[in-house]
Formats: sequence, C-alpha cells, structure tokens
Amino acid sequence: MLAEMLENLKKKAPLVHSITNYVTVNDCANIILAFGASPIMADDEAEVEEITSVCGALNINIGTLNRRTIPSMFLAGKKANALSRPVVLDPVGAGASRLRTDTALRLAAELKLAAIRGNISEIKALALGGGTTKGVDADVADAVTEDSLAAAADFARRFSEKTGAVIAITGAIDIVAGSKKVYIIRNGHPAMSKVTGTGCMLSAMTAACLAANPDRPLEAAAAAVAAMGLCGETAYSRLEDGEGNSAYRSRIIDAVYNLTPEMLESGARYEIM
Repeated sequence: MLAEMLENLKKKAPLVHSITNYVTVNDCANIILAFGASPIMADDEAEVEEITSVCGALNINIGTLNRRTIPSMFLAGKKANALSRPVVLDPVGAGASRLRTDTALRLAAELKLAAIRGNISEIKALALGGGTTKGVDADVADAVTEDSLAAAADFARRFSEKTGAVIAITGAIDIVAGSKKVYIIRNGHPAMSKVTGTGCMLSAMTAACLAANPDRPLEAAAAAVAAMGLCGETAYSRLEDGEGNSAYRSRIIDAVYNLTPEMLESGARYEIM
C-alpha cells in the first residue's frame, strides 16, 4: 500500500511549492527532488498565488516566521484551496512565541489543510491554543512513549476529526492519524535529531506525496513519514568512522534518492490502530 503512494509520486513527478524557512530551504528543495518531485520556492506576495496555481501542492513552514511572508502564506494557501490543491502546514515552534502560535492558529483556522506535520508539542499547541514548546524541539513532558502512545494516538485522531486534516506527529514513535484510522510508525534513528531540518524535509516530502495522491491523504502522509524514517536508518548504517551529522544529512538525502517502492514496502515498520 505504501509502495503505491511512492510509485504514483515517481510517475507523476509533481511540482511542489514551499514557503519554508531559510535555515533549511536548500535541504527541502533537494529532498523533494530526491523523493521524485520538483521543488519551487517563492515567498513574495506578488507571485505566490501565480506560483501556487501551477503546483500540485503547497507546503507552508513557519520556521523563520516574519511579517513579510505571513501574508504570502495566506495568499498561497487560499489559492491552493480554491484550486483544490493539498496544503501542508508545519507549525515549527508553535507554542514558543505568541507570533508563531497565533500565526499557526490562524493558518489552521482560515485554510483547509490536507495535513499538519509537527512534533507533539507543536501539535498540542495548535490543538490547545498554547503550549510549552522548547524552541523547535518537543518539550520533554510531551514525549510520546509506549506508555502514552494510545492516548497520543487518540488525541491525534480527535484533532484530525476536528480539523479535517491528517495529523502527523513525529518523534521517537511516529503517529499519522486520520479521523478513523491511525498509523503507528516505528522507523527512524535517534541521530536524526542531530540534523537540523529533518522535520522540515519531511513536511516537504509529505506535500510531494499528497500532490501525487490527493485522494488518499492519510496513506500518502504515512508513506512519507515511513520513507523518511527508513532512510534515516539506512543513512546511519552507511556512516563511516569519523563522519558526523553533516555526512549524515547528505546520506539521508541520498537514501531518499535511492529509495524504491519495494524497499519502502518491505522496510516500513508500522501498525494500524
């Protein structure tokens, strides 16, 4: 099933528009290419609607939020909605500042989102209207563990039902929830937290997969999350002595580039609740 999502992506090679943060914009562009789609990054009000209109999906990431790009996010999002193109929101750091939290809440309220992808603290900040996000990392009190997994999955499912969006909560254990079905994904490696932008890259991959599978957003998002985790494992296994997080970042992108639908299907470790 996950293989089909990746097969469709590679066949259709959709164009994906990202309004994303300048810390990871190059990595997001490269991971979209590696995954089998094509990236375009535009964040000026004068062109975002036009750019969005020729793309298969829109990825909005608030990682380096500023007053200039906030209006662009709403313009692009509303254009995507008008054209029935999937919109992914990555609420980076929601809960850490009033500007981030308020902007993320407005985006979620005013746009029809196909998926929201973040860590547990960011997603809780959106769901509850505030939070204790520690910068862009999940607050330790929010960590999803085996003991809290069932409650976290139910929380994600209920939030999906409320918003109409697929909710992807990523961390040591990943949760991808629709209103009726939840994927628990156990791929990944702890070293991924040492690479800036793995979450941003995943949100870009999610938008690409949604662009190719717009009628199956839950499965598309699950495929993207499993693919990133699996490639994190593969990349770590290929590190050589003396290599660190810089080499790891590059090897993750290489692993995504070389990922086949068959590899994804056989390597993804997940259960459905």
